[in-house]
Amino acid sequence: MKESRKKQQIYQILARSLRGILEEEELRFRELQEIRLRIGKPLIIVYENTERILPEKSRTKHLVTRDELRETLDYISHYSLYAYEAEMRQGFITIEGGHRIGMTGKVILEGNQIKNLQYISSINIRVAHEVIGCADSVMQYITRNREVCHTLIISPPRCGKTTLIRDIIRQISNGNGYVKGCTVGVVDERSELGGCYLGIAQNDIGMRTDILDCCPKAEGMILLIRSMAPRVLAVDEIGGEEEIHALEYAMQCGCKLIASVHGTDLDEISMKPGLRQLVEEKRFERYIVLDDQKHPGAVRAIYDELGEILCSNL
Repeated sequence: MKESRKKQQIYQILARSLRGILEEEELRFRELQEIRLRIGKPLIIVYENTERILPEKSRTKHLVTRDELRETLDYISHYSLYAYEAEMRQGFITIEGGHRIGMTGKVILEGNQIKNLQYISSINIRVAHEVIGCADSVMQYITRNREVCHTLIISPPRCGKTTLIRDIIRQISNGNGYVKGCTVGVVDERSELGGCYLGIAQNDIGMRTDILDCCPKAEGMILLIRSMAPRVLAVDEIGGEEEIHALEYAMQCGCKLIASVHGTDLDEISMKPGLRQLVEEKRFERYIVLDDQKHPGAVRAIYDELGEILCSNL
């Protein structure tokens, strides 16, 4: 996505006064990651992986007002938060461009289920970033005879695993010198992989990809297998017992799996309930471990099913 287009998409949802503050900072939008608005608190952004309080050049920092938050919500929801009730019960709204708006406030319950949010007090605008080609260095290691290997990406938070898995999906779907293009089914429970807006993926996830947006991972994997017959299934951030069972079912159905999980290394993952059995049974053929000490997406090592290192420090 061009920087000018991304800038326009973000500015058009911000209150005019907040927009003016950001314009004065002369930001490069490819480096802007988050904008955090909290009523009565300073305006904070995450820029180049560093938190900044705005305006930086002024001794007096801007405190976000209730009116500014309300105006921003009006722009985000096109003046109808009610129309976004289904998304809001998950705590976020996805807008054009795949940018995700997280929010907190008073939770309204219906039985034991979250029905909606009221009295919104905080907004976190997460700016979508695609890095086309960021998976180039790993493709030769997660494919064999032009077929995909069952692959698990292991990563601490904020290390670029979602960006990496998105580009892996794109390359598998389109095909290249390492893999034949094939049908990919994506379960995007939190709208992070495709960044769907009105049902259409805003991120490039390939020409043979079918996506279930805002769908629980376990149910979504089964649904895709039954309805779309994917050759490859991709899910982000697995962990629950039902999700592990769905992974096993998909493997038994002949689907290749591309999945990710929070963790620091293969040893830690080997101790997690559910995943431990899959590791011991050598169900995953490749493990990609990301590095939290370098730039986002940096690969510390890639292992085979036996735990042997295939490469390191990509």
